[in-house]
Amino acid sequence: QVQLVESGGGLVQPGGSLRLSCAASGTIFKLYNMGWYRQAPGKERELVADTTSTTTTIYADSVKGRFTISRDNAKNAVYLLMTSLNAEDTAVYYCNAWIADNLQGPTYSYWGQGAQVTVSS
Repeated sequence: QVQLVESGGGLVQPGGSLRLSCAASGTIFKLYNMGWYRQAPGKERELVADTTSTTTTIYADSVKGRFTISRDNAKNAVYLLMTSLNAEDTAVYYCNAWIADNLQGPTYSYWGQGAQVTVSS
Protein backbone atom coordinates (compact mmCIF):
# COMPACT_ATOMS: atom_id res chain seq x y z
CA GLN A 1 0.00 0.00 0.00
CA VAL A 2 1.30 3.43 -0.95
CA GLN A 3 0.48 6.71 0.75
CA LEU A 4 1.23 10.28 -0.21
CA VAL A 5 1.30 12.72 2.67
CA GLU A 6 1.28 16.45 2.03
CA SER A 7 2.25 19.35 4.24
CA GLY A 8 2.83 23.07 4.03
CA GLY A 9 -0.48 24.64 3.08
CA GLY A 10 -1.97 27.64 4.83
CA LEU A 11 -2.97 31.29 4.63
CA VAL A 12 -0.64 33.76 2.96
CA GLN A 13 -0.93 37.38 1.91
CA PRO A 14 -0.83 38.38 -1.76
CA GLY A 15 2.75 38.51 -2.96
CA GLY A 16 3.84 35.98 -0.36
CA SER A 17 5.35 32.54 -0.67
CA LEU A 18 4.60 29.01 0.49
CA ARG A 19 6.32 25.67 0.07
CA LEU A 20 4.36 22.45 -0.23
CA SER A 21 5.89 19.07 0.48
CA CYS A 22 4.71 15.58 -0.39
CA ALA A 23 6.33 12.32 0.66
CA ALA A 24 5.46 8.86 -0.62
CA SER A 25 5.69 5.83 1.64
CA GLY A 26 4.89 2.13 1.44
CA THR A 27 5.85 -0.49 -1.14
CA ILE A 28 7.65 1.52 -3.83
CA PHE A 29 9.75 -0.10 -6.51
CA LYS A 30 10.00 2.93 -8.76
CA LEU A 31 8.59 6.44 -8.77
CA TYR A 32 7.84 7.86 -12.16
CA ASN A 33 6.18 11.25 -12.66
CA MET A 34 5.39 13.31 -9.59
CA GLY A 35 3.30 16.42 -9.79
CA TRP A 36 0.99 18.95 -8.22
CA TYR A 37 -2.60 19.68 -9.18
CA ARG A 38 -5.05 22.16 -7.74
CA GLN A 39 -8.77 22.57 -7.54
CA ALA A 40 -10.46 25.88 -6.79
CA PRO A 41 -14.12 26.05 -5.68
CA GLY A 42 -16.44 25.41 -8.62
CA LYS A 43 -13.60 24.57 -10.97
CA GLU A 44 -12.04 21.44 -12.43
CA ARG A 45 -8.84 20.02 -11.02
CA GLU A 46 -5.93 21.30 -13.09
CA LEU A 47 -2.26 20.47 -13.48
CA VAL A 48 0.06 22.97 -11.82
CA ALA A 49 3.46 21.35 -12.35
CA ASP A 50 4.95 17.95 -13.05
CA THR A 51 8.40 16.40 -12.92
CA THR A 52 9.66 13.14 -14.40
CA SER A 53 12.09 10.73 -12.74
CA THR A 54 14.85 12.46 -14.73
CA THR A 55 13.63 15.86 -13.42
CA THR A 56 12.20 17.17 -16.66
CA THR A 57 9.55 19.68 -15.59
CA ILE A 58 6.42 21.24 -17.03
CA TYR A 59 4.29 24.06 -15.64
CA ALA A 60 0.86 25.50 -16.23
CA ASP A 61 1.13 28.84 -18.02
CA SER A 62 -0.52 30.57 -15.07
CA VAL A 63 2.32 29.65 -12.69
CA LYS A 64 5.39 29.80 -14.95
CA GLY A 65 8.09 31.97 -13.45
CA ARG A 66 6.41 31.95 -10.01
CA PHE A 67 6.29 28.29 -8.97
CA THR A 68 9.14 25.79 -8.88
CA ILE A 69 8.70 22.03 -8.62
CA SER A 70 11.52 19.84 -7.36
CA ARG A 71 11.95 16.29 -6.15
CA ASP A 72 14.23 14.27 -3.93
CA ASN A 73 14.31 10.70 -5.24
CA ALA A 74 16.19 9.47 -2.17
CA LYS A 75 13.29 10.63 0.02
CA ASN A 76 10.50 9.77 -2.46
CA ALA A 77 9.43 13.38 -2.11
CA VAL A 78 8.26 16.24 -4.29
CA TYR A 79 8.06 19.92 -3.42
CA LEU A 80 6.35 23.00 -4.78
CA LEU A 81 7.78 26.41 -4.02
CA MET A 82 5.15 29.04 -4.72
CA THR A 83 6.11 32.71 -4.90
CA SER A 84 4.32 35.93 -5.86
CA LEU A 85 1.04 34.33 -4.83
CA ASN A 86 -2.23 35.97 -5.75
CA ALA A 87 -5.88 35.33 -5.02
CA GLU A 88 -6.26 33.20 -8.16
CA ASP A 89 -3.85 30.69 -6.65
CA THR A 90 -6.30 29.93 -3.83
CA ALA A 91 -7.21 26.24 -4.10
CA VAL A 92 -6.73 22.82 -2.62
CA TYR A 93 -3.40 21.49 -3.88
CA TYR A 94 -3.00 17.76 -4.47
CA CYS A 95 0.19 15.80 -4.85
CA ASN A 96 0.17 13.05 -7.49
CA ALA A 97 2.64 10.26 -8.20
CA TRP A 98 2.86 7.35 -10.60
CA ILE A 99 4.35 4.38 -8.79
CA ALA A 100 5.24 0.79 -9.58
CA ASP A 101 5.38 -1.51 -6.56
CA ASN A 102 7.39 -4.26 -8.25
CA LEU A 103 9.55 -4.91 -11.32
CA GLN A 104 6.86 -6.50 -13.49
CA GLY A 105 3.72 -4.92 -12.09
CA PRO A 106 1.67 -2.07 -13.52
CA THR A 107 2.09 1.58 -12.58
CA TYR A 108 -0.64 3.20 -10.53
CA SER A 109 -1.56 6.81 -9.90
CA TYR A 110 -1.74 7.90 -6.27
CA TRP A 111 -3.03 11.12 -4.72
CA GLY A 112 -2.29 13.00 -1.56
CA GLN A 113 -5.00 14.14 0.82
CA GLY A 114 -4.90 17.75 -0.36
CA ALA A 115 -3.53 20.94 1.19
CA GLN A 116 -5.54 24.15 1.36
CA VAL A 117 -3.73 27.24 0.11
CA THR A 118 -5.53 30.53 0.70
CA VAL A 119 -4.15 33.80 -0.60
CA SER A 120 -5.84 36.71 1.10
CA SER A 121 -5.08 39.97 2.86
